Amino acid sequence: MVDSMALDLGRRSRRLRVDTLIRLRWLALCGQTVAVLLVHYGLRFPISIGLCLLVIAVSAWLNIFLRLRFGRSDRLQDGPAALMLAYDILQLSVLLYLTGGLNNPFSLLFLAPIMIGAVSFSGRITFGLTVLVIAAATVLTFVHQPLPWFPGERIELPFLYSAGIWCSISVGAVFIAIYASWVAEETRKLADAFAATELVIARERHLTQLDGLAAAAAHELGTPLATITLVVKDLQKQLPKLGPFEDDVALLGQEVARCRGILGKLTSLDEDSSDFLGSMSLSVLLEEAVRPHRDFGLTITVEKEGVGPEPVCRRNPAMVYGIGNLIENAIDFARAEVTVRARWTAATVEVAIEDDGPGFSIEVMGSLGEPYVTTKKDRRAKSEEDSGLGLGLFIAKTLLERSGASVTPTNRAPPYTGARITIRWPRAEFEHERHGRAFHGKGEAARADLAKDAQ
Repeated sequence: MVDSMALDLGRRSRRLRVDTLIRLRWLALCGQTVAVLLVHYGLRFPISIGLCLLVIAVSAWLNIFLRLRFGRSDRLQDGPAALMLAYDILQLSVLLYLTGGLNNPFSLLFLAPIMIGAVSFSGRITFGLTVLVIAAATVLTFVHQPLPWFPGERIELPFLYSAGIWCSISVGAVFIAIYASWVAEETRKLADAFAATELVIARERHLTQLDGLAAAAAHELGTPLATITLVVKDLQKQLPKLGPFEDDVALLGQEVARCRGILGKLTSLDEDSSDFLGSMSLSVLLEEAVRPHRDFGLTITVEKEGVGPEPVCRRNPAMVYGIGNLIENAIDFARAEVTVRARWTAATVEVAIEDDGPGFSIEVMGSLGEPYVTTKKDRRAKSEEDSGLGLGLFIAKTLLERSGASVTPTNRAPPYTGARITIRWPRAEFEHERHGRAFHGKGEAARADLAKDAQ
């Protein structure tokens, strides 16, 4: 089965572009320059205009360097991008130190890098940026130049007011970091889930196209094999009976007949009920889903019972993948045994997957099947990085529902323990594709021609 977590799923494309950081910094520098010039020359408040413009110029030169060093489409790793935001926090801190500290109304801009970091980086990096903002705000509460005011006048704000500003910035930074991080993380996980589902569906489509390709290949091979058959027959007539090539020609004739027999099978995929390429019984479906997991050290039992003949469906890789994924999930939690129970009636086909583990917790029971809901805190079978996003159950549920099934997760009834996932199809829906055409387009013409050649 596809290990979706081993794939990129577009995570690199969601990193911050250098061009985005440069544009945001130019916007901030323009605002800082206008504010400094307006305060000094417009309001005529005395400030350290030279030092303020020097701090702004350093950031401008940094932007120019980044523009020359990186292309517009280049994206930074999380570490370097976080350092860029940390620099912006420190640059703003220096400007605030020169213009009144937290008493400056523009101290609210401390929250901007936190917002960008929360929606772009992991919680660990966002926590680091938040701590840096709180530390800078703490220092500016006690150490700063006087707030610019009219010449000859000095404005002194109470310390309690400065402490209130510090509290508002700190609380705002923490709230924005938590809120934006949660929303962004759910969005990233949902995007990963849909990307993984698209990859699985694309692979499924490739598999379902193989029958048409097989028919086309059989059609192309029919003519040369017919020619080879005629040549072999002529050689058998012309060569002496006890000559040195008699055995070789006979072997060649046998192999040609074998090839023609295989091609003949491809002409009767719909008619041959025992064909293993076009259709599969419920037993075969379950065996294909269970077989890759029999070496995990646990007992996997398959039980079958039903009314009437066993249901048969068209071979569908999505169904095999979905059931196999649910079995793998059960193995992760089972203590000793996983049981797959298949039941069918004239109206329904049901497959139940049970394990003897702890079962689903009440907290996640109502949200199972969502891509960012995980129950894998105690997984044994998987420990790779980024595992446990809930993608396995989400993908399996999506693929099985596309085949017409309903997927219901529950816990086993006492005194038994463990989880139970029930997959239920209407029997008519389960067997619907079996009666559809096995080939389309060129495959239909290939079957007609091939049947003629195989006679």
